[in-house]
Amino acid sequence: MARKPHRADEAHHRPESQHRRARVEVEFNEQTVLGALFGQFDTNLVQIENRLGVYISARGNRVLIEGPDDAVARARDVLKGMHQRLLSGQELDSGAVESLIAMSVEPTLEGIITGAPGGAPPIMIRTRKKTIIPRSPTQINYMKALISHDVIFALGPAGTGKTYLAVAQAVAQLISGSVQRLILSRPAVEAGERLGFLPGDMKEKVDPYLRPLYDALYDCMPPEQVERRIASGEIEIAPIAFMRGRTLADAFVILDEAQNTTPAQMKMFLTRFGQNSRMVICGDPKQVDLPGGVGASGLNDAVQRLEGVDGIATVRFNTADVVRHPIVGRIVEAYEGKDA
Repeated sequence: MARKPHRADEAHHRPESQHRRARVEVEFNEQTVLGALFGQFDTNLVQIENRLGVYISARGNRVLIEGPDDAVARARDVLKGMHQRLLSGQELDSGAVESLIAMSVEPTLEGIITGAPGGAPPIMIRTRKKTIIPRSPTQINYMKALISHDVIFALGPAGTGKTYLAVAQAVAQLISGSVQRLILSRPAVEAGERLGFLPGDMKEKVDPYLRPLYDALYDCMPPEQVERRIASGEIEIAPIAFMRGRTLADAFVILDEAQNTTPAQMKMFLTRFGQNSRMVICGDPKQVDLPGGVGASGLNDAVQRLEGVDGIATVRFNTADVVRHPIVGRIVEAYEGKDA
């Protein structure tokens, strides 16, 4: 397969690494997916080369990897993960390749992609529309916490999958019948804008604030099922103010944009917890839109009070965990560096 002549091949121009050099050959028996594995003009191979500082050459179903031994080992694991992803029927785009590269620093990569030794199933969330696997090292810990803990605080910047994975896990549990209701909430706080009077009934007034939750739902379930379950009350999407005075039993409850709750609102929300329920609180502690700033955030207050309490997990994401377009991670990093 011919490569595009003008490639960004940094591996040829960087100084010789002080690490030991290695050469590894990987053979792929299932050749029907090789085109998708390598990418058009070998773009996937070039992406691995430029990110890991190795050189990759493909001849038929054999791939030779050369470079520092640790980078070669990572590149081999990434290629195997890509191949397994294609064999399982999942899509492989530049974002998926990037996530596998990020996870290759973790010794658990092979277990996630192919299943742990002994036939244990890999870490994944199955919904009606797709099967979701972790796309960053922190997402591995987060997905484990979503199964094992009653209350989970997910903290970190936009684009790390905090809310999306919580919604996916909630949908999976709703479909399986392990919970009877899915409740999605967020504070109706304007993010730096003054929207003024909004026309319409109560639903039409608050829907703009809750749109990201709808988007995640529609990505995990067919639209007609979402609408039917909302109409029946199995799925409820409402501002946090609507939670007052309730006990949320047999439910998977998600609070998004939790950094914009006050301490009183957060206490009220957390104490709604009922029997056979799970509660996920998502937010970015650095993006507080309340008048009092970070010090007024109920999320920061709750984490300080509750971290380490039995049954409560705290998962912290950072810019390395951003799984949107790679430029989003660089933007977040630039802003956070400036704030620091």
